Amino acid sequence: MCGRFALTATPDQTAAHLGLAELEAFPARYNIAPTQPVLMALAGPPRAPGSNLPDRQAMLVRWGLIPAWVKDTREFPLLFNARSEGVLEKASFKTAMRHSRALVPASGFYEWQQSGAAKGQPYWIRPRRGGVIAFAGLVETYAEPGGSELDTGAILTTRANAGIAHIHDRMPVVIDERDFARWLDCRTQEPRDVLNLLKPAEPDFFEAVPVSDLVNKVANTGPEIQERGVVGPQPEKVRRQKPGADENQMTLF
Repeated sequence: MCGRFALTATPDQTAAHLGLAELEAFPARYNIAPTQPVLMALAGPPRAPGSNLPDRQAMLVRWGLIPAWVKDTREFPLLFNARSEGVLEKASFKTAMRHSRALVPASGFYEWQQSGAAKGQPYWIRPRRGGVIAFAGLVETYAEPGGSELDTGAILTTRANAGIAHIHDRMPVVIDERDFARWLDCRTQEPRDVLNLLKPAEPDFFEAVPVSDLVNKVANTGPEIQERGVVGPQPEKVRRQKPGADENQMTLF
């Protein structure tokens, strides 16, 4: 699963990695969460012969894909991730997979190592070589009842590689730069033609840094949430017991 990520590269660095002409200025974002706007890059219209203009375009989308056929968004779940294993068959994603595949620039993502019922230890998972990477994304434009349109998107996930499987069993799909054009090409590349790109990154691609639980709160958006730190074990709550009560007796309290 990928429920939080960060993009701390500059607009110029991001544009250069994605093959975009330029990007408007934007601040570093350390704690991007579902329902927030995220930057994605899609294939643009076909270039005229001899044109030097890029054939990719950037857009801001709401993180949480809404298929065009949804009638009531209040009763529809928040689809911020799409499991790559069933993306060709699942009604929520197959249209976007065919017509609007995208790249999601990122500096890394966060994941939580589960510990019982608790939230668990958070990790900042970043590429060892640093720099910008691109997750596989999907975009769909949803027509709202009032007539306005909302661009929405999801990040594709796959099974975790050996490097981070001890933290979580899922991870976002990373598209290699050499495969950008093929992934984005929805005109000549059928969805089945790009399924081989939806695989885990190499085991040594990422490094996982334990961080404090500051990242748990969406309101925390500064660089301090990526500083190394460990969440200590939570003390067990002392259960009050009435005098004479049987400790093994079930209770509502």
